[in-house]
Amino acid sequence: MASNIEVKDLLEAGVHFGHLTRKWNPNMAPYIYMERNGIHVINLYKTVAKLDEANEALKKIAASGRKILFVATKKQAKDIVAEKVSNVNMPYITERWPGGMLTNFVTIRKAVKKMASIDRMKKDGTFNTLSKKERLQVDRLRAKLEKNLGSISEMTRLPGAIFIVDTMREHIAVKEAQKLNIPIFAMIDTNSDPRPIDYVIPANDDAGKSIEVIMTEVTKAVAEGLSERKNDKQEGKAATKEAPAAKEEKTVEAKKPEVKQESAPAEETVKKEPVAEEKSAPVKEAKEEPVAEKEVEAKVTEKPEAKKAEATETEDLTKIEGIGPKAAEALTNNGITTYAALSEADPEKVKEILTEASSRMAHLDPTTWPKQAKMAADGKWDELKEWQDNAKGGVE
Repeated sequence: MASNIEVKDLLEAGVHFGHLTRKWNPNMAPYIYMERNGIHVINLYKTVAKLDEANEALKKIAASGRKILFVATKKQAKDIVAEKVSNVNMPYITERWPGGMLTNFVTIRKAVKKMASIDRMKKDGTFNTLSKKERLQVDRLRAKLEKNLGSISEMTRLPGAIFIVDTMREHIAVKEAQKLNIPIFAMIDTNSDPRPIDYVIPANDDAGKSIEVIMTEVTKAVAEGLSERKNDKQEGKAATKEAPAAKEEKTVEAKKPEVKQESAPAEETVKKEPVAEEKSAPVKEAKEEPVAEKEVEAKVTEKPEAKKAEATETEDLTKIEGIGPKAAEALTNNGITTYAALSEADPEKVKEILTEASSRMAHLDPTTWPKQAKMAADGKWDELKEWQDNAKGGVE
């Protein structure tokens, strides 16, 4: 997807302002244009290119139905991120990063369920049976949980990606995502290290205008991915409705030859009686039979070629829990382009492919990928989604 944003818009928002030269990280050198008055200036042409690359990846992840977790706890960014991300119905953390948010996700989910149980207590009346002190304590606990975890209450499984504003401040989030091999998108300033980040967006992460411009473009890409997913679902429903009508037409066509065959035997008996006396007739029939066999063989040989042509089409492997954009790219480069091919693949060979492609993908566990791919190949998407919701990070 091509971004509509121009360098001029980024310049007006102050995206190009970096930190003091003495605070810079040498690994950010490729993204720095120049130094002016003791401050580094970010190359905005590279910012636009990297932003387009990140938006394309985010769009694919959103279209696959997985959640993208946004993290921004600094004062300048928290309100902007909460406003923009809530419009696309994605989870976000703006208060503080709870330790083990990703690596100890099961415990975090228990805290979220605790919040839901308090809400049920208030609805069914059991909350009113508590003493005044107990009610006050429960209310305080509910408010604390809502503040810290309210935005992730609908995130039932690990996110498909994580977007971070200021990786220096959110270094724990970066390490947890790295450990679980979750793709990391981030706004990177001149004082940050871009090496652990999968999709780097070099930009000023301190100014409110700069954060707002980048977040607007990012959320647009996510919204496009969600709309594509919605359209695909509607087309799928329309196709299922048309299928019964197509079956009825086929049954009607299948019945038509049966009606014609009733009159055929009478005509054949009349023609065969005089032909039986002629000696040359059997010779002609014997010559015509091989021609019919050749036509049948030609039709049979055409089918595998058609199937091979269909099989060459690549399918979106990122819909399998545990496969990110980079893992999907590694698999397609090694010939595993469809769900059917992945369902028949050996997990150990898949592991070797991932490790050879990148050492950062050595943590991935592909043992359940063939099982998920089999469900996807058979079109059992509801069953696959239920399995993914019950599984913890794609592991049974």
